[in-house]
Amino acid sequence: MLKINNLHKEYPGGDLALQGVNIELKKGEIAAVIGPSGAGKSTLIRCINRLVESTAGEIILQDQNINNLNKKELKNARRKMGMIFQEYALVERLTVMENVLSGRLGYLSFWRAWLRKFPQKDINQAYQILDRLGLKDHVYKRSDHLSGGQRQRVGIARALMQNPDLLLVDEPTASLDPKTARQIMRLITEMARERELAALINIHDVLLAREYVSRIIGMRKGKIVFDGSPADLNKDTLTTIYGEEDWNNFKNKDQENLTSEGGNDLADREQRKLQLAASSSN
Repeated sequence: MLKINNLHKEYPGGDLALQGVNIELKKGEIAAVIGPSGAGKSTLIRCINRLVESTAGEIILQDQNINNLNKKELKNARRKMGMIFQEYALVERLTVMENVLSGRLGYLSFWRAWLRKFPQKDINQAYQILDRLGLKDHVYKRSDHLSGGQRQRVGIARALMQNPDLLLVDEPTASLDPKTARQIMRLITEMARERELAALINIHDVLLAREYVSRIIGMRKGKIVFDGSPADLNKDTLTTIYGEEDWNNFKNKDQENLTSEGGNDLADREQRKLQLAASSSN
């Protein structure tokens, strides 16, 4: 379905964001990419759909090498890659429905897109997706009147409107409180499974990754240093991914966030999960 071979990205000045990345993702497979800031997670996601151009390597999606496509071919390939962003990437002055329907723009002629003349079947599909995501009462609200969690649901709906084969998800929960973050992560993984979509989810929250996906890819300094089951995320592997000092800071910061957002009971439960993640050897 998706195969990444020896992918490199070097920025001007010599910064190496990706160094020989190899990933294979099957249809319906959901994987989370974790790692410290600067590990190359977002660069990886954006190289796949060529929002960022890689320096070397192959990105094969449905037997097409994305790096070799011309402008028209890339536009067609991007139809099958739904993107969900950390900061939602909505047009704030447009309604929820208008933002969701923008997921179909790649399928319309120039004039139909310019005039926003969407086929009725697209409108019907948008209603169905919004209902499934709990937004049926917000269809005609402006997007700048929504909460963060609601805005991210609109972003999910827009991506699903493309009828993609692959979901590329870049830090979908980073701007959300812990409760909403779990709701959003649950929705993304549920919708991917319902539609048998492959999904690559860039996420900082190790607990959410452990809870909702069956495969975790750990990155550090542009390289993959772990690729396996959440059950294999023990103290040693987490230290390999984050580094000893970084990992200790991560644990402390996570505890602070949970205590301030969710109360002591929630913090206690999540801390036990975190301790399990760090100490389990099974």
